[in-house]
Amino acid sequence: MSQETEHVKCLIIGSGPAGYTAAIYASRADLKPVMYTGLLAGGQLTQTTEVENFPGYPTGIMGPEMMEDFRKQAERLGTDIRFGYVSAVDFTSLPHKVVVDDVKTITADTVIISTGASAKWLGLESEQKYSGFGVSACAVCDGFFFKGQDVAIVGAGDTAAEEATYLAKLARKVYMIVRRDEFRASKAMVHRVLNTPNIEVLYNTETKEILGDGQSVTGVKVINNATNTETDLDVTGFFVAIGHHPNTDIFKGWLHMDETGYIITRPGSTETNVEGVFCAGDAQDHIYRQAVTAAGTGCMAAIDAERYLAGKEHVVTA
Repeated sequence: MSQETEHVKCLIIGSGPAGYTAAIYASRADLKPVMYTGLLAGGQLTQTTEVENFPGYPTGIMGPEMMEDFRKQAERLGTDIRFGYVSAVDFTSLPHKVVVDDVKTITADTVIISTGASAKWLGLESEQKYSGFGVSACAVCDGFFFKGQDVAIVGAGDTAAEEATYLAKLARKVYMIVRRDEFRASKAMVHRVLNTPNIEVLYNTETKEILGDGQSVTGVKVINNATNTETDLDVTGFFVAIGHHPNTDIFKGWLHMDETGYIITRPGSTETNVEGVFCAGDAQDHIYRQAVTAAGTGCMAAIDAERYLAGKEHVVTA
């Protein structure tokens, strides 16, 4: 195993709107940031199609193209962007130690975590085939594209209920697919769903297959587990709302997290419980999960890191 080591002022783990925005601010503050992109360079947005809700793109933009714009801006300002993943961390003492690709050790005065989160999927092949072409894990992001159409959403928790009511304002009809005979959502959210006229709840129902014409979604095949009957729903959009998993496993045992694995930051800040370690984007945000809010916290993390370093003039520099 290589014993290669390197010291940096500011290490950014993960790309995407949070990481790239942190890189832009850190570069301009002369922190000479080094970013490791992770295995999915650009994050979740590289798996989406059109983005219409990020300010500054009046005609919309494709997700991968938008992330390429972010990357170019961070690079132009001086960020050292590297493809690779962080395989281990040691936050015992300063500077922090991070192992990259199992072979290289980086020591860093500050670490900004922007590893994001991944949507949980049902695991159907057709789900991945039509991802971005009628299948989505974010109603707030993509609901607009289904105005006046019929859509389905799968899930039974508060997020699913909230997204179903959001979709109901845009779509003609919303089928809500609930696996059991009851919701997991709070009573208030269930009440809201049941009192929305264009939402039809299908209890004891599971998705068997997403149907399409090879280009986009044309329907969904569901099965009622109580009656064992199959039905084809005519929908053009299929939304998955069964939760997200933050990409934070390697930080377990080092950073405070909630029960799902989202990193806990100090209110009004991106500071974690470890000195010099900051977290931005979906790795710490299970509420909004938007590109623009991720970018905002990326800005905060870079400013927090800069202020931290300014107060630690004795920190060893490269």
